[in-house]
Amino acid sequence: MLKRQILIFGLALVMMAGQTHAAKASGPLRVHPTNPRYFTDDSGKAIYLTGSHTWTNLQDVNGYKELTNLAELGGFKGHLEWLHSYNHNFIRLWILEHAWDAAEGATIAPLPWPRTGPGNALDGKPKFDVTKYDPAYFERLRSRIVAAGEMGFYVSIMLFDSWSIEHQGTWKGHPFHASNNVNGINGDPDNDGVGIETHTLKIPAVTRLQEAYGRKVVDTVNDLDNVLYEISNESEYGADWHYHLAKLIKDHEATKPKRHPVGITGGGPTNPELFDSPADWISPTEWSDPPAGDGRKVVIIDTDHIGSVSRTWVWKSFLRGHNPILMDWMDKPSPWYGPADQEAMRKAMGQTRKMADRMRLAEMTPRSDLASTGYCLANPGKEYLVYLPDGGAVTVDLSAAKGMLQVEWVHPVEGTVKAAAPVQGGGQCRFQTPFNGDTVLHLWGK
Repeated sequence: MLKRQILIFGLALVMMAGQTHAAKASGPLRVHPTNPRYFTDDSGKAIYLTGSHTWTNLQDVNGYKELTNLAELGGFKGHLEWLHSYNHNFIRLWILEHAWDAAEGATIAPLPWPRTGPGNALDGKPKFDVTKYDPAYFERLRSRIVAAGEMGFYVSIMLFDSWSIEHQGTWKGHPFHASNNVNGINGDPDNDGVGIETHTLKIPAVTRLQEAYGRKVVDTVNDLDNVLYEISNESEYGADWHYHLAKLIKDHEATKPKRHPVGITGGGPTNPELFDSPADWISPTEWSDPPAGDGRKVVIIDTDHIGSVSRTWVWKSFLRGHNPILMDWMDKPSPWYGPADQEAMRKAMGQTRKMADRMRLAEMTPRSDLASTGYCLANPGKEYLVYLPDGGAVTVDLSAAKGMLQVEWVHPVEGTVKAAAPVQGGGQCRFQTPFNGDTVLHLWGK
């Protein structure tokens, strides 16, 4: 175990050689006014978000063998350094709402609510007082966001998670279980052994507690610039609950100095419900080959809501105007992608970010019609980025370009760059990749 930890962290340090930490956020993110596929800040530049995330990056989670062990990555700081070595700049900060899993014996701490008693919960520890807050949770929440911001990471704070309320084992460890709190809160009024009603608007007492908790989170982090919010992970019991809490966060932040983006993610609300929501950003489901982003929402497209994809998914998503992120097992092989694909996607996200920083991203929009492969970001006449998922050749429509264009090929995973002879714009142009396998073609004029 120790040797593995040293090896992983050592590799991260090697990969970081010659790199510098990214600049801190300069003002909270907001939707870019002219290219709403992306966020911006006080710099006015389009800000592209990408990176790996994992379930155990906020709380101490013990007993789930299939989940990532952050100690394998040197704790939270080592975890950030490891992600930074791949040039990532975004994480989802996960919450598990349950303190104990009766089915697997796993434990989770801290939670937002303190264990004060009197009396013991089903796990034999003091009951929760869900009208109070545990300082340890909110201090950790804030300190981890601050640490992430110092390294150039944006952090989405997950407020709720459906895993904790939809299984009998996890529900037995939930603070809103009638046997686990001193406040008389019963999150399972139909007594079916799970608490899915807590992720609806059916129990006003629970909704009031969730509203108060949401305001407490805002009060804790409102002054930080690198914050986003996410209502819940994959809660499928009513879009109205997500909408209500998203509006609650927005309304409370309206009384504060700063405003931050609020997100609603897939696996619960349908894709149409996501696009119709009050959220600033969304994560749709079933987008293994995503359609072109139309700018209705910033799309942070997440393999957590898609499942098994291949290494080409990252660049396909980027070229369609989205911000791809990876559900990552990190210290373990993934059951969704083979080890080679998982590592390739980590690297590919970093390469897409490097390319996004090189381009005038705010001026680039998805133009599938301009490349025979169907994957193209373009500012027609000035700059084109084309992806060849199968390698080989591609024909690009350069009719809008009147002068000469510079040409380079980029390896999508390793970042190797090969320059080619400039081409004359004004018509169709065919290009043959110098690499084996998938390739990126970059064209730009003066």
